[in-house]
Amino acid sequence: MDLPAQEQQPEPEPALPLVRLNHVAFSCTSVEDSVDFYRCVLGFQLIQRPASLDFGGAWMHRYGMGIHLLQRSAGCDAPPRSPAINPKGNHISFQCSDMALTKARLRDMNLEVVTTRVRDGETTVEQLFFHDPDGNVIEICNCEDLPVVPLAPPACLAKHTV
Repeated sequence: MDLPAQEQQPEPEPALPLVRLNHVAFSCTSVEDSVDFYRCVLGFQLIQRPASLDFGGAWMHRYGMGIHLLQRSAGCDAPPRSPAINPKGNHISFQCSDMALTKARLRDMNLEVVTTRVRDGETTVEQLFFHDPDGNVIEICNCEDLPVVPLAPPACLAKHTV
């Protein structure tokens, strides 16, 4: 991405004191089916949810992050599930240490998987995309093989008011 030269931009405010991604949340038609998927396919462990939560759902944890599964309310229309797996759409991605083993295991589970490759110079990254039971796209990749090269920051957006 080519960014225009910046002229006398004010210094951005310090970044928020974020540490890491804590969790993602998905609305589910069936929390039970989704728990089974995230446990059996991705290895997440079911953990205790706070007792004060007065709606159906489940919390899962692994790899230093959580997935919160939220039972979709009766009468609430589910977002339309695209029959096609779209690697360019919203998705959650997991770094993988053995792509060949992962591909074989996903094939053994009879999951529909779209495979793509990203090349940058001599580096090639493989990406595997598939749906969870509610149509959310999951990616597994070896993306950490790509170098992280910071670009000069563009001007910060105007202050947001909440």
